[in-house]
Amino acid sequence: MLKNVAAVLLDNVHPFELGVVCEVFGIDRSEEGLPAYDFALVAAEASSVRAVPGFTISTPYGLDRLEEADLIAIPVGDDFHTRDFPPALLEALRQAVARGARVVSVCVGAFVLGAAGLLDGRRCTTHWRYAAALTERYPKAQVEPGVLYVDEDPILTSAGTSAGIDACLHLVRKIQGSDVANAIARRMVVPPHREGGQAQYIER
Repeated sequence: MLKNVAAVLLDNVHPFELGVVCEVFGIDRSEEGLPAYDFALVAAEASSVRAVPGFTISTPYGLDRLEEADLIAIPVGDDFHTRDFPPALLEALRQAVARGARVVSVCVGAFVLGAAGLLDGRRCTTHWRYAAALTERYPKAQVEPGVLYVDEDPILTSAGTSAGIDACLHLVRKIQGSDVANAIARRMVVPPHREGGQAQYIER
């Protein structure tokens, strides 16, 4: 089931990666015969969240909104590879997965999932620059730095910015079919599926 989607906001969230999630799941395209998602932005800390590079996002939703979500998205933010995360958020994520929800991370949003213990024993990925840090910080995670995304249902992790698009469209395709995913991709003017991995972007 994919009807209810929540994106978690932490301070210094990156707007592009948040925008990826909003673009796929937050726009009502029902007039085109596509599914409409019950979409919400959820503040994990204060109700007003700082975004890079210097504006704020306000939302009426707190962590209790995650209790009804089929899918929870974790966009990247500054210093996710070194910072600590609210214990209440980590517990909410564990409870969501335990009841059957899926969780998708974009870029170093994977560090949030690692902190919640949701990467333990699972294959996963993150931006190639931070793959070694993810391995070091969460040694039970099986980090694959060369891929665009890893689907270890119910946990889906993606690499850098645009790989979040790949991961979200993959999830739509998996649950709702290729026709829906392809239609959303056409609206976004992006490929419905990309071949290859992160190796083509790594500095040599």
